[in-house]
Amino acid sequence: MTDAFFTCRKNVLLAKSPSTQIEGVFAATRGRSVPEEQEALLQQWLEEGVENLPASESVPAVRKVSVTLPSDWLEGSELLMTSLSDLNTSPEVTRCADQQLSELNALASSELQDHAVAELARLPAEETVTVGGSAPWAAVVPQTDHQTAGCAGINVEVLNDDPAVLAWSLGCDAETVPPVLPARPIQDAVPFYPVPTEVPYHEILWRDWEDLSVQPCVLEEVSKNTPLFEFRVMSYNILAQDLVEQGLDLYVHCHPDILNWNYRLPNLLQEIQHWDPDVLCLQEVQENHYWEQLEPTFKEMGFACFYKRRTGTKTDGCAVCYKHSRFQLISLSPIEYFRPGLDILNRDNVGLVLLLQPVLPEGLGLKAVSPLCVANTHVLFNPRRGDIKLAQVALLLAEIDKIARTTEGSYYPVILCGDLNSVPDSPLYKFIRNGELSYHGMPAWKVVSGQEDFSQQLYSRKLLAPLWPSSLGVTDKCQYVTLCQPKKLGRREYSRDFLLQFRFCDVACERPPQLVLLEGVTDAKPVASAREHSAVTAIPKRHNSLSFLGKQCSGVIQHGLNLTSVYSHFLPQRGRPEVTTMPMGLGATVDYIFYSAEPVESKAGECRRLYKDGALKLLGRLSLLSEDVLLMANGLPNPFCPSDHLCLLASFGLEISRL
Repeated sequence: MTDAFFTCRKNVLLAKSPSTQIEGVFAATRGRSVPEEQEALLQQWLEEGVENLPASESVPAVRKVSVTLPSDWLEGSELLMTSLSDLNTSPEVTRCADQQLSELNALASSELQDHAVAELARLPAEETVTVGGSAPWAAVVPQTDHQTAGCAGINVEVLNDDPAVLAWSLGCDAETVPPVLPARPIQDAVPFYPVPTEVPYHEILWRDWEDLSVQPCVLEEVSKNTPLFEFRVMSYNILAQDLVEQGLDLYVHCHPDILNWNYRLPNLLQEIQHWDPDVLCLQEVQENHYWEQLEPTFKEMGFACFYKRRTGTKTDGCAVCYKHSRFQLISLSPIEYFRPGLDILNRDNVGLVLLLQPVLPEGLGLKAVSPLCVANTHVLFNPRRGDIKLAQVALLLAEIDKIARTTEGSYYPVILCGDLNSVPDSPLYKFIRNGELSYHGMPAWKVVSGQEDFSQQLYSRKLLAPLWPSSLGVTDKCQYVTLCQPKKLGRREYSRDFLLQFRFCDVACERPPQLVLLEGVTDAKPVASAREHSAVTAIPKRHNSLSFLGKQCSGVIQHGLNLTSVYSHFLPQRGRPEVTTMPMGLGATVDYIFYSAEPVESKAGECRRLYKDGALKLLGRLSLLSEDVLLMANGLPNPFCPSDHLCLLASFGLEISRL
């Protein structure tokens, strides 16, 4: 009778996967008996199971099994994640009582057939299961004169009364329910086994906290008694409800109630409250949900919040929240990637860049800590338009370069969060991490995302240099043109009126020998005419523009932020890659937290840049899951995970120095 099951409908549950070796114990619908068609199906299943048994192991026919629910069952979001703090303790599952278990195991022995029949006759007609904190379920097991044709009771103590955690809920009640079947003898005893209890969701999806503070670089700082300003950063794509309703085909594996915003919102807030981040970067935040629900709740939790909606007709955007008790805002820079008239930047994605000043606790004396630059973005999804993704990331890096650059030309520590819609082995990921990408002639689908393989297409779009026009004002080093030119030390500044006094001197009237002779442009001598004077002074600007285009035509872009990923993107214990989302049942990593680090000199010919922690140290992270684990939980979202992405969480430490 293995692999047979009977699943009853519940108000807010997914269809459950089959459990094996279920004999005579079934869940029930709320407060009513099993419908006739379900009883007929059950009767048919029992009869087919008997027919498949050998003649020596046949059991009598059973007419009906009546299952009732003696008390009400909780509904709504209380069914899920009643307390995330409860998840810190693994559930204790106790099978049968030792005496009953030994008696049932004895049934499997052919040498003790007669004894088993006599002992089973002494077992109670109804077996019970207790679920801590939930309404009891009562299940009636069919009887015979000499033994009970059913399975032994299971005592399960689970901290969470979520029916998603208890896929097969068995019940108990202080009162016994009279049996509905007449006693029938059986010729030979059949071995019975305890009903297997489905592993709870919070065991399947258990995520460990990885303590990285024992790394040598961190221990070295501890040994020097260097104090650290510790804080947590979370990045989370929370799945905008409008996008769910526009793409229901992507979530056919989900029960409709799981996708309901009123169901997902409490779980999202409870998850954020449980992990208690100091900086929160959210993507796919629906505008009306942000202003009406999320921002008021976050403010009650002590956050200062900033939001940027996508341009055009899109209804979602990005949000960055930080605890005002831990940080103060220095500057805020929202980014719109849409540029009218540019095909390379014609999409409505956005980003946010903040410069925050950590707030040190009182009593540290004359101490200081560096400002922190936090960036959050959600780039284009389209796997075929890697050129747009690359241009969007270049704009974001240029904004970070402007906000995080110090007066000395170095950078404040940077944390970059977001959904980049690109996998870890994609060129875009390597560009962010290694600081350089040669894109000229590369297929657009391959350049950034790596999400899909379009190599079989005959006419795939290829990237050509320059990737964007000079009018965008961004160089090939992902810097704004107005900021990338270094100031010459010792250079004096003069007023315009002072310099105009020398416009007709002998030196000004001589044409430099290295200046290209252009008829009507560089062959004219300066005169008092304002027109000719303006024509001469316009030549250097034109030359700078041509020089910039020459650099862009190389087909190589760079940045100097020295960013590395919080996650390694591989689970060594399981030998599988990490995943952050499950589109169409396929696991992928597209969400990231990058942070500033110091590059380490690598061996000659090694293309991967190596890093070590600098002023910003990675102290810990919340582990991710593999694809096979998420498949066991029916993908994303599910009753335990309210979004189609997993949240990313990391703990950092900033060095505190003396003034």
